Amino acid sequence: MSRPASSPIAHDPLPDFEQKQTALSYLSEAWAEARHDGVDGDCLAQASLFTALAELVSTYGEDAVAKFAEGLSARVRNGEFSLTLAKQ
Repeated sequence: MSRPASSPIAHDPLPDFEQKQTALSYLSEAWAEARHDGVDGDCLAQASLFTALAELVSTYGEDAVAKFAEGLSARVRNGEFSLTLAKQ
């Protein structure tokens, strides 16, 4: 996977959806590289969750992130984070 081309600072920021897609591309590449270097997937997942939650707390505060996290169990049970291939 190739890295997304960086844009000059003078340009307007990308729309939210495009920023999320770009961020996912960067994270997927970093994840693949770490796995290639022998880092365990569970360790990557825990470090990623810690980093993500720390960033959210820094941005929105502990109470808002705690409220967000309360809804995660239902979303996990509903399959929002399951990577299953569609059967054709």
